[in-house]
Amino acid sequence: MTNWTLVLPFIGYLLCLLGFGYVASTKLDDLSDYLLGGRTIGSGVTALTLQATSMSGFMFMGGPALAFNQGLWALWYAAGDFGGGLVNLAVLGRNLRRVTEALGSLTPIEWLEDRYMHVSVRIAGATIAIVFLAAYVFAQFIAAGKAIESVSGLPFLYGLTIGAGIIVLYTFVGGYLAVAWTDAFQAIVMAIGINIILIAGILEVGGPGALINELAAKDPTYLSIWGKGLVHAGEWGVVAGAVLIYSIGYMGLPHSVVRHLSMKDPDTAKGAAIWNVFYNTFFVYQPYILGLVAIVVLPNLSDPEMAIPRLATSLLPGILAAVILAALMAAVMSTADSLLIMAGSILARDVIQRFAADDLSDNQMFVWSRLLVLTIGVVGVVVAAVQPPGIFDLVVFAFGGLGTAFLVPNVAGVYWDRANWQGALAAMIGGAGTNIIWTVQDLQAVSAVHPFFAGLIASTLLMVVVTLITEPPTGQAISIVQRARRADTAPQGTVQQSARSLAPEARAIGTYLAVDDGASPTATGNPAVNARPADD
Repeated sequence: MTNWTLVLPFIGYLLCLLGFGYVASTKLDDLSDYLLGGRTIGSGVTALTLQATSMSGFMFMGGPALAFNQGLWALWYAAGDFGGGLVNLAVLGRNLRRVTEALGSLTPIEWLEDRYMHVSVRIAGATIAIVFLAAYVFAQFIAAGKAIESVSGLPFLYGLTIGAGIIVLYTFVGGYLAVAWTDAFQAIVMAIGINIILIAGILEVGGPGALINELAAKDPTYLSIWGKGLVHAGEWGVVAGAVLIYSIGYMGLPHSVVRHLSMKDPDTAKGAAIWNVFYNTFFVYQPYILGLVAIVVLPNLSDPEMAIPRLATSLLPGILAAVILAALMAAVMSTADSLLIMAGSILARDVIQRFAADDLSDNQMFVWSRLLVLTIGVVGVVVAAVQPPGIFDLVVFAFGGLGTAFLVPNVAGVYWDRANWQGALAAMIGGAGTNIIWTVQDLQAVSAVHPFFAGLIASTLLMVVVTLITEPPTGQAISIVQRARRADTAPQGTVQQSARSLAPEARAIGTYLAVDDGASPTATGNPAVNARPADD
């Protein structure tokens, strides 16, 4: 039976999100506005949208399920996640923002081609990104359907259709600006909701000490750093992967990296880092602790991914349970909308516009990007209706694939001038391929090495070895990256304007070289693409 006490407040919440989308749509003037919000996003919104888009339905379903099954071992993931956003902003934030504006890059995949100056990097990057982003979207849609089904009583397919439909609609209408605004709003809802249920759960079991005692009485290995039954005893390769996947993996996620590109200015990263640490204090560990609470309060729970929804309906009055549902859906939506806009951007900007026979206007790109968002959303609903693997497994697989493919090329592209397209291509394919093989063949069981850790090692080695045995990169992109990076030591006024002032120079150089080679100076509209040498 449908619980309208929960459904009606939730409908109001969804309507608020549509309002964000409509307001954002009135502020779209060009393609940069749709893809990057016009590079106007401040530090608070940057931090909140970065965390909201990274901490998906996994945090309300997959994370608690892992803690329910494995005990304190799950906190290895939380430990890495707590510092993940800070590491991302500190390593890539300012310099990547400055460099991508200097190169004129509008998407994370376009940035890689602009830096490495070879079309194969864009082709491989777009393919890998779309595959893993799609898997990530499917996980979010599954989480939405299961949550609404569990808490409201609506059938899974209804919940799936409602949640996915709203996400697709406001992303379709408002673009990145709508995504950023709704993510910031939903990040606050997520933090409030998770702490409400955490307080109720801790009170129910009699306090933190009582929780530890109850867990020890049920099975002492729940309190082990190696997992229930000591299943991961001595497997430091698995532990390293569990910590690293969220502590450094964000630097490889296209939908996280794009947050750097959209910042108002490079110094926005400083304020965002402070906001990030503050927010994580009130959100990162709580879902895993609730998984431990569920072991005690809901010992017969058949589906551990339903731990938080079940705790909400059993411990809280209807209106507060509705807040928890809204928080759970906020986690799902804030990631799914970013995945959709990122996948649509990659398909439109990095595939269709890049390889179109004729130049496409911004208006045409609006249409293509929105159609692709709609298409991906519809396909995601269809696939999610079949209910593929569990949310935890699907998210870790997708997250790991994206991280192992793009983390090393992103960091090397900013800081290692010797890095070339051959090394970047090998790192992307090798990293993602290793993650896939390790997961599909369950090599973690025989090697005691986490798929992400294995993929990261493969990606790093391939980047270094292949780069060093091939020719150094040439072209104006390297000098532009160097100058944008060095702007960090310039006076304050120069720093604020440096990246923006480099963009016209890059475009002028690209146009000059393209004309000199007999090519059309408007072939791509991107300076570094125009300036790249012939593909070989």
